[in-house]
Amino acid sequence: MFFIYLRRELRRRARQAILIALGLGIGVGLVIAVTGLSAGVKNAQSDVLHSLYGVGTDVTVTQPAAAGTGGFGGFGFGFGGGTRTRPAAGTKINSNRVSPGQFGPISTATVASIAKLNGVAAATGSLSLTDLKIALTIPSFSGGFGGGAPSGRGSFKPPTTFSVSGVDLSTGAIGPLSSGKITSGRTFSTADASSDVAVVDSNYAAQNKLTVGSKIAIGNSAGKGTDFSVVGIVSTPSGTATDVYIPLARAQALAAMANKVNTVYVAATSATEIGSVQRQISKLMPKATVTTASSLASEVTGSLASASSLSKNLGRWLAIAVLAAAFAVAALLTMAAVARRVREFGTLKALGWRSRRVVGQVMGEALVIGLVGGIIGVGLGFGGAALIGKLAPPLKATIGQTTGSATPGGARVFGGGGFGGGGGGGGGGFAGRFARVTASPSVTVHLNVPVTLSVIGTAVLLAVLGGLIAGAFGSWRAARLRPADALAKVA
Repeated sequence: MFFIYLRRELRRRARQAILIALGLGIGVGLVIAVTGLSAGVKNAQSDVLHSLYGVGTDVTVTQPAAAGTGGFGGFGFGFGGGTRTRPAAGTKINSNRVSPGQFGPISTATVASIAKLNGVAAATGSLSLTDLKIALTIPSFSGGFGGGAPSGRGSFKPPTTFSVSGVDLSTGAIGPLSSGKITSGRTFSTADASSDVAVVDSNYAAQNKLTVGSKIAIGNSAGKGTDFSVVGIVSTPSGTATDVYIPLARAQALAAMANKVNTVYVAATSATEIGSVQRQISKLMPKATVTTASSLASEVTGSLASASSLSKNLGRWLAIAVLAAAFAVAALLTMAAVARRVREFGTLKALGWRSRRVVGQVMGEALVIGLVGGIIGVGLGFGGAALIGKLAPPLKATIGQTTGSATPGGARVFGGGGFGGGGGGGGGGFAGRFARVTASPSVTVHLNVPVTLSVIGTAVLLAVLGGLIAGAFGSWRAARLRPADALAKVA
């Protein structure tokens, strides 16, 4: 009897039931779309952090280089100080050097100490370097070196630079190469620890026409290049990828930094331990910069940050407002429907229906309308999520600024200030100018809007809740009706 009466009443009031269900569906659909957008932005931000950190990395540790260090040094002739040495006209300068840039050295013993801290699952060190190649022929000068105009024939090619990372082959789960995927050739093996082999980023390989088996010259601290054989091509997240990866021991030998690294990657045993690990490392290394994913996320700027703020603030409150409005409209329409059914409910109560049976009938109708609204909302939510994913432009994220020895991605940098120059990162010559290059790593990510089963379940529950709220108001009014009052209105 209950279901027969329920079906008949819903069919008789189909237009009103559809209107209530549609209102609930729009509110629920917007909640699904905004929730999916927020999850998509969060996933995009996670991709950005993984591209910087490497998969599995929770904490990174660096420390600034000491004043007067971190530059490229001279290029084969002195220039500066009390005396100046003018190279003869026609002298060819061919230098290929590596520099650790703005990061100071960290001993491998310190890395081992970090690995033993409570809450640390693994720790590995990496040596980030920049290779700078200079090739020029000195012209003759009419008014002394540095003052007159060149009068003879000379040549000068813009310097070329690329980034190099030394990879610890004993800990491949974390580190600079952990987020990469080999597309050609192979990755490193433990047997490569002392070999002149390299894995090259796919973008850099395409720009420089490098393939597996090619040779790439990497400099050293003395300005001489060593040929490395390319054994693999790796695809890594765009924007912050290192151009060339080599074994850590070879990077340390080239940079004359035995048993030294300048970046430490740390994985915590669980997310709850990250804060404790950060505090322990800060205590162990007071001058170090200890960065976690949450602190790095606060430095993300660009359209990704704008989308994150929009989804967290405006989108969330808009969804709540629309959902509340849908609930209110459903409640008002249900109460209006009960008001029009006064004679009907009075007659039923006169025939023997108890108040709780009348309430149950109204609540049953509201429950069915809520379920229909949930189904409509899920459909609208899926459609909205798909539309956002298709029409949303790629998002860009810039991660702070790094003042180092090179820009990522094999950038070509040219600076003035003289050919020579003494050593440090704060030098006034060519090397010093180059060492102060400031780069802002930028990553482009595509926004996907996921809709999970949990979100769908929550949406249906919200729609049912909305229907029940509306039914509760309507049934409360129906329960207050007395048969005599209702029958008095019968014509």
